[in-house]
Amino acid sequence: MKPPAACAGDALDVAAPCSAVNYLRWDLSAQQIGELTTELIEETKRVYDRVGSQELQDVSYENTLKALADVEVSYTVQRNILDFPQHVSPSKDIRTASTEADKKLSEFDVEMSMRRDVYQRIVWLQEKVQSDSLRPEASRYLERLISLGRRNGLHLPEETQEKIKSIKKKLSLLCIDFNKNLNEDTTFLPFTREELGGLPEDFLNSLEKTEDEKLKVTLKYPHYFPLLKKCHVPETRRKVEEAFNCRCKRENCAILGELVSLRAQKSRLLGFSTHADYVLEMNMAKTSQVVATFLGGHARAAGHLPGAAGADLRPGGGRHRVARRCDALHGPGHGLGQGHRQVLPGPLPSVCAWGNVSAMGRGSSAEAGPHPASLPREGKYGHAACFGLQPGCLRQDGSRQIAIAAMVANFTKPTPDAPSLLQHDEVETYFHEFGHVMHQLCSQAEFAMFSGTHVERDFVEAPSQMLENWVWEVEPLLRMSQHYRTGSAVPQELLDKLIKSRQANTGLFNLRQIVLAKVDQALHTQTAADPAEEYARLSQEILGVPATPGRSLSTCVPGTNMPATFGHLAGGYDAQYYGYLWSEVYSADMFHTRFKQEGVLSGKVRGRPAAQTKTAVLGLGLDACATRLGLPGPEDPALVLLLPCPLFSHSRGGHTHTPRSPPLDAAGPWSQGWGYSTLLQPRPLSAGGHGLQKLHPEARRLPGRQRHVKALPGSGPQAGRLPPEQRAAG
Repeated sequence: MKPPAACAGDALDVAAPCSAVNYLRWDLSAQQIGELTTELIEETKRVYDRVGSQELQDVSYENTLKALADVEVSYTVQRNILDFPQHVSPSKDIRTASTEADKKLSEFDVEMSMRRDVYQRIVWLQEKVQSDSLRPEASRYLERLISLGRRNGLHLPEETQEKIKSIKKKLSLLCIDFNKNLNEDTTFLPFTREELGGLPEDFLNSLEKTEDEKLKVTLKYPHYFPLLKKCHVPETRRKVEEAFNCRCKRENCAILGELVSLRAQKSRLLGFSTHADYVLEMNMAKTSQVVATFLGGHARAAGHLPGAAGADLRPGGGRHRVARRCDALHGPGHGLGQGHRQVLPGPLPSVCAWGNVSAMGRGSSAEAGPHPASLPREGKYGHAACFGLQPGCLRQDGSRQIAIAAMVANFTKPTPDAPSLLQHDEVETYFHEFGHVMHQLCSQAEFAMFSGTHVERDFVEAPSQMLENWVWEVEPLLRMSQHYRTGSAVPQELLDKLIKSRQANTGLFNLRQIVLAKVDQALHTQTAADPAEEYARLSQEILGVPATPGRSLSTCVPGTNMPATFGHLAGGYDAQYYGYLWSEVYSADMFHTRFKQEGVLSGKVRGRPAAQTKTAVLGLGLDACATRLGLPGPEDPALVLLLPCPLFSHSRGGHTHTPRSPPLDAAGPWSQGWGYSTLLQPRPLSAGGHGLQKLHPEARRLPGRQRHVKALPGSGPQAGRLPPEQRAAG
């Protein structure tokens, strides 16, 4: 065996030069997407063939470990170019071509992840190379590849490997189809203006009309959430809630059943008793028993919080008619686009790029600023997410690749009389996703596998949850909001009421999150658990209300099936939904110990605490970075004791149907013109570039709104590339 190249053991004395090159492009036709998919598969396979065909004595760091790392970088970027358009392109042909490309590439990923010949050479390299001859991250990369190989069953008999490979391919395709069904859903309900009583005029004026002049209400977030919160007609809310929980019921019920069964089969083949135990081995929690203890303790504590019992649960009833509408000055240099830069705990990295993705078509590029990708439309990804498209890591020549990230959202549409004006909870969503953006951009990893949001799934939400705190502080709110016509500031009285509203229904929200996490755990620990039945049972048992209440709170709408709409179950959060509550412990600790005590906008905060957060949290790759920071671990009682405090009422983790009930009247001044604009102005991309990088979501405190991360550990084919809905952050 050849000794590893000298550079493998040399420490990096100086930071690698960072090239501001954007390798992404979004001008491909449907035909080109198909052709380039084939080319990418062939090119990547040749690298694996070379590694796998080497004589063992010829294996070295350069021709094995570095070769795999280099191809992972190029493959990740090229793959994102091909599969990202399925989430955002306005062209159905391109979305279809991108989805088909994703399916082909997912099958290819499985094939490469099951290359026993490559795995044997990686194992051989570890056995022969001296541990101190590799840089720490290179050593960690080597260990991670071996760990992933064992988790793919490459140490098992060939017959077992073939079974695992077949199951993995089926799982990839099923996950793609599950979320494609939700994205392509075009259901709408027609209502008269009277049936939509309580909703503001600008909202009603933004709705399309049917041939008989009724208003069309879709099941997309910008319609669904305002209606459930503000409409004072119970029958209208009931109809919308029922329709929302019937989306894709027939097709996704079948897919979900098959997913759960296949996951259990694969886990048993790999020697795990349940799929949850298989997945959690790589997380901070480690076992399903730890998660069960965590959720049980949290449920008992949350049941004693305000709003956990005895509350009027009818959305829109009495004080639940909440309107936290805040309209901002619409113009260059004003509103949220500039305001968020002033309130962040530190500056953006000196070389990075992020933005909202422009409408994709021939010759178009990903640009910063407000455009259709911030707004809902047919076929578009239906949640809020940050997609990491170009990982910040070292390239083959040793230079640092610029990190590029794209935020995809579904914010309130403009009307003929006003620009796109954000609700306060939309601003919170924006900050949450921007937390994932910062996690991507601040990465200082050497290997793509450890860049950005490639951390433990039960920690990945912590940075984004921490950033939400800034929209609940007076000074940041004042800097971000103005009346969009007059430019006047939001009255102090209203700001005070808004901030107080943060604690409303804390107990109910946390209990709702526990229901969703327990459903997820039940499906992945029990044998043949029925998703709809588990959801109904746990809703009644923990929340004390039916899964989808009927005309009275004691009855349930027959035939609804919320789990069929629960994208997390097919989006990389299987057996890991508890992570939203788990990571809130760390987000709260970071915020209150490093930022809140100094003042969120003080010069001290923008100095050392911000720098420490950037390097110690955002810059770290795949490892228990929270543990390295000295934060409580899974066995620490603080993990349960901290969560029930009101601080933890704002995790983005589920299709939460529990209404928030701030001490604000729905007809109050928040509907009179103060607020936030979607004039988001991220840093422009390089002039010659074509795009951005990928992250994922599906979590919101209200029904169906979810955010999560779409980039999971093992982004290259050797790790087994995850389905598209498993590769973003939100």
